[in-house]
Order: sequence, then structure tokens, then C-alpha cells
Amino acid sequence: MTDSHVTRRALLRYGAYGAGAAALAGTAASWDRLTGADIPGRDDDSLVVATLGPAYGPEAVRTLSEGFKKVHPDIKLRINAVQAVDWPDFFAKILTQIAAGTAPDLVYVATEGVQLFAQRLGVALDHWVRRDAEELREYFADVHPSLVESMMYEGSLYQLPVEFNAADMYLNNQVLKRAGADFPAADWTRDDFTALLRDMKRSSGSQFTPYFWTNRLWGGVVPWLFANDTNLLAESKAPGGAWLWDRFYPAADRTGRGGGFRWTTPQATDARVEEAYDYLASLIQEGLCSRPEGGNGQNLVGVFSTGRVGVTPAGGFWAGGLHLAGMRSQDYDVQYFPRWRTQRMQYGAAGYALLRTSKKQDEAWEFIKYAARKDTLDTLFATNQTTPARRSMLTADRYRETGPNHWQVFYDTLDKFPDTGPIPAPPQVAEVEQVLLKHTGTALASRRAVGPALRRMQRDLEKAMERDV
Repeated sequence: MTDSHVTRRALLRYGAYGAGAAALAGTAASWDRLTGADIPGRDDDSLVVATLGPAYGPEAVRTLSEGFKKVHPDIKLRINAVQAVDWPDFFAKILTQIAAGTAPDLVYVATEGVQLFAQRLGVALDHWVRRDAEELREYFADVHPSLVESMMYEGSLYQLPVEFNAADMYLNNQVLKRAGADFPAADWTRDDFTALLRDMKRSSGSQFTPYFWTNRLWGGVVPWLFANDTNLLAESKAPGGAWLWDRFYPAADRTGRGGGFRWTTPQATDARVEEAYDYLASLIQEGLCSRPEGGNGQNLVGVFSTGRVGVTPAGGFWAGGLHLAGMRSQDYDVQYFPRWRTQRMQYGAAGYALLRTSKKQDEAWEFIKYAARKDTLDTLFATNQTTPARRSMLTADRYRETGPNHWQVFYDTLDKFPDTGPIPAPPQVAEVEQVLLKHTGTALASRRAVGPALRRMQRDLEKAMERDV
């Protein structure tokens, strides 16, 4: 669910995603006819796990495989690192495999695909969670309830979150010093943010961009919608979930929890949505930020590290990324997203989803539990290429080499702002994001373009949400 190594929340590849989804339409009818011989890797009776290749390279695959073998020598495991440029491309390839009768047992799924997989492809984990409650008590005590709730769908739990990333604000300390500006306070406001961008602009050259952002669902316009106390789609909670909350979380942590998030009625024409777009349009007009078509962030580490960008939204994954790029921990820092009407922030999470086609569901559950263990995640996320879902893993020792100084922000985004929530990702998320990207570019052409573009966005979102996935 992160943006490590490649832009893992980059622009959707709708052609491939749509083709996979279309192929899926005929898949359900064929599930009962699948046999072990139809699924790759089953010649040796292996449990097959599909991960996103660029994020889970050979070293990660080896770590998972060898560690799992020590715990479960009786279960043969095969991890397929599917080569894909981003999550939608990855999902498209998985959907195509399923349609062809070559499905894995487990798929690593980010927030963007949680409800799609839960609705059409996944197996609820409720039975196993109840059965192994004592074993899992330590896990749930270490994981924020919001992350768990983001992996629920209509009252059932479909994944154990192992990582997440919230859209916090990274600041280049070199640029702050050049502007004569102090590091912002935790409760800084939108107006403080704007003033800082102006100070950065005045003290820098023509090739400098104070605020760099990308046009996508995670880290694009959505954080500003959250800060302005609104959302792209009406948000509510599904009923249910008490079976989990009452068993694993104290009363204070389960207050307001339900059976998962629901995103329903489009509200692109809401006054607060228009206000957020108008604000971004004003920043562009003033030369304080990049345009939405400014790219997918692949060159961002370079321009940030050389002081050509001052501020950008990113998650804990960037601590590892900047370190690998040669930035010292004292060269940058991170702060919460600025407050507007609220300081609610957004995140995306990820974990393993069990597919209905699997003939090894009990073995798959053992892998899910193993992958969520602290010792597993300690080894897997040693380079800080993401934010671990386990609170206890975020320590001063972990960030001693990579930084940033305010590393506590990563998990405190959840702990200190309990209404922080996942990006809006209904089962129709592919179409929703396509509409968002298309009309955001048009809306921010000028401040006068905002209203008409949002009205067109509203119409297209209504069509997208009417589609039965």
C-alpha cells in the first residue's frame, strides 16, 4: 500500500484493470469447476501467495519463505512476486489469473482493493479469528483499531493489516533555513501552510516548487478534502463488527467502530469540496504548487533532496526512500497534515486477502498470521520502506539511521487523531479514481474552471457508483 521503490499508488491503468474486471464477470460461475491442476504451483502442492513484485523483491520473498518454513515445515509455500507498475496493474493481473482459472491462494491487497476483493473474491477471516482469539490478542493490542476497521467489509474482517501510510507533510530543512522559517507546530493551520509556501517562494529561484503533489486518490486532493471536513463520497459505517471489537479492544478504543467503512453517494458538488479545489487552484495561480498533471512522483526524491521542492505529502515509506537516496536524517523532517476545519488525515493500509478459489484455506490462514507477527515484520521492514501496522515497532532505534526527527508523527497520526480514516475506496474504486483524476486536471486549470468541472465530476461519479462490480 505504500509508494516505496516505485510509485505504488500511481495513476490507474484502467485499460488493464477494466479488462481484468470484465473477465471476472464470468469467473464466479466457473469457480466450482476449478481443480488443483488448474492453479500454478500446485504440481508440488504449494500454498501460492501473490505479492506486488517491485515492493516485494527477491530478498523480501526469501525472508517470508524461509521464515514461514521454520514455523510450518509441513506447508509448502510459493510466493509469486507479480511484476506490476502499481496496485491497479497488479489487481488487473490477479483478476485475469482468476478468470483464467490460475488463481493464487492469497493476494497482498491495499486499501484500493479491499472492498473489491471482499465483495467478489475474498473469504472472511471471522471463523479463524474467533478460533485463535487468544493467539491474536497480542496482535490486536498492538494495531490501531482504525487500520483493522479499514480491512472490514459489511461486518466481517477480510485481512490483518501489516502496514499503512498516512499522508503527512515532509519538509526540506535546507529550504526552511533558506526561507528563514521555523519548523511548523503540530497544530499548524492551512493559513500557516500558505504563508510558509510564500516564504519559500520568495527565498528561492524560478526552478523551485514550494509544494509538490500528485493527482491520485492517495495524497492528492483527498487529504485536503479530509482537512476541510468532507470527502469525495458520503462516508458511513456498516453495522456489525461487535464480535471483534468486544473481544479485542477496550471500550475507549471501540467507541464508534462498526463493520467497516461505506462510501456511497458522490458529493463532488458539495460546497466544501469546491472550497478545497478552489484553494488548490489559488496555490497554482500564485505559483506555490505544482499542477495536478505534474507527474506521478518518480522524480520527487531527486528534486526534494536537491532543494527544488520544499514540501510534499508522503507516508513513513519515504523515510527509507530518502535515506536510500543519500539524504541525511537532519536534512528533512515530517509533520502532520495542516489543520483546516479539522485535522483529520487519510491513510492507506495493506494485508493478505484469502481467495474463495483456494483449496488450502487453513494453510493460508497460518500464513496470514505468520505475516502479521512482529518478528516477521521487523525483518521485512528493516529499511523503513513503509509504516508497520504494529505500534510497538515504531521506536527511536528504528529511525536512528533513516530519520526523520519527528518519526512519532507516523503512528501518532492515528493515535492522536482517532477520526483519521482510509482513502475512499468502494468496490467501484477503479472508476471512481479515473473520474477523480480526469476532472481534477480540468478543475484546476483556473479558479473559474472549478465549479463546472466538479459538476461534470459529480455526474460521472454517479454513473460509476451505479455500476455493479
